[in-house]
Amino acid sequence: MAHPVDVHVGKRIRHRRWLVGMTQQQLAEKVGIKFQQIQKYETGANRVSASRLWDIAEALEVDVRFFFDGIGDAQEPAEIEATSVPADLMGDKEALDLVRSYYSIPEEQRRRLFDLARVLSDVA
Repeated sequence: MAHPVDVHVGKRIRHRRWLVGMTQQQLAEKVGIKFQQIQKYETGANRVSASRLWDIAEALEVDVRFFFDGIGDAQEPAEIEATSVPADLMGDKEALDLVRSYYSIPEEQRRRLFDLARVLSDVA
């Protein structure tokens, strides 16, 4: 059974890879490993060594600490139910595609889109 920290780090690797629009194959090539190993890291099936995590962080252009962000932020079940956001939002391909698309919009238009989304969510 995968250790929860390995699963968390794997999800963060996948999250960042999706945000930058990189495939598993592309990341594997940058790091010098096979894409199947990236798959195993992302699912938490294999642990990522410190040196390999360093290489992945460089390839994804983030600080190594990024992979541990939120690891101690466990919510109580009542808090989770109170939110309308799925627990693994960044594990959702559609959500990641939306975020990537959002940041590709010029800043002024992005701000207007953000304001519109807030108005629409208040109506719902």
